[in-house]
Amino acid sequence: MASNDWFDKDFYAVLGVAKDVSAADLKKQYRKLARQYHPDSNPGDAAAESRFKEISEAHSVLSDPKQRQEYDAVRAMAGGRPRFAPGGSGGFEDVFGGFGGGPRVQYSQGDFEDLLGGMFGGQTPGFGGGFGGRRPAKGRDVAARAALDFTSAVQGDTLKLTVGGKTMTVKVPAGVHDGQKIKLAGKGDPSPSGGEPGDLILTVQVRPHPVFTMDGLHLRVDVPVTFAEATLGATIEVPTLGGAPVRLKVAPGTPSGRVLRVKGRGVAGKKGTGDLLATIQVAVPGHLTKEQVSHLEAFVQAGPTESPREDLLTKAKAS
Repeated sequence: MASNDWFDKDFYAVLGVAKDVSAADLKKQYRKLARQYHPDSNPGDAAAESRFKEISEAHSVLSDPKQRQEYDAVRAMAGGRPRFAPGGSGGFEDVFGGFGGGPRVQYSQGDFEDLLGGMFGGQTPGFGGGFGGRRPAKGRDVAARAALDFTSAVQGDTLKLTVGGKTMTVKVPAGVHDGQKIKLAGKGDPSPSGGEPGDLILTVQVRPHPVFTMDGLHLRVDVPVTFAEATLGATIEVPTLGGAPVRLKVAPGTPSGRVLRVKGRGVAGKKGTGDLLATIQVAVPGHLTKEQVSHLEAFVQAGPTESPREDLLTKAKAS
């Protein structure tokens, strides 16, 4: 919408607010009307869709302080009179003749631009029809959410989304994280004044995986081992995402928390490929038979006498 259309449209009336409405109250009223008339809430209702466009157009101008100042000035000059066009019958002179009942004066387009330039600090506002000035306002950004399963987030995916009644295809890159925002340029609302469309800001929600988690480009997995495997050493199988398990060697005396790395089995993204990080967790049996308890007690009696907490206690005393 070019600014010379502002003479015709009462944006305050469109939104049902007073001319001195605060920015906060303006936003509150816009959200209320937008929810009421949004096409998603009124499928197939052409009147509701038209009303939603009017509401969006009015809010786009009034929510921008500079545009609101220009709009108020133009509406004040028009005095509620019909719009005019340069060179037409009853043109600029009709508008300015309405101020104070003064004499009717013929203005050329250049004279009118000079007058507006003086009102707006030497810069003519963004009028259409050749008046020049600042660039048209960009369209409003639109926020949306998309849920992905863990595998799609790791490997990347192509989604088909419907936002504001528009269906679009969105390519999600590999390695996207839960809560990450993706900006899709030009996929938002159209500009009400002929400028660039807004952007679509897509927030990704990644469903958790029962086994794996993402850490940058790496995948992490906790791998339980028995006490005997950790003590004596073993070769174990570790799962991979979407592939066959890999075999890893656990060295004798491996403690809980030690991380074993599988190169190249993480996220394959634009910045490289991560690894699979397997964290060893020594599993403690919950139930033992009497014979097993007896054997374990014999092991304790015959085993090493050093305390695994000795170093911890020493460091604590020294601090």
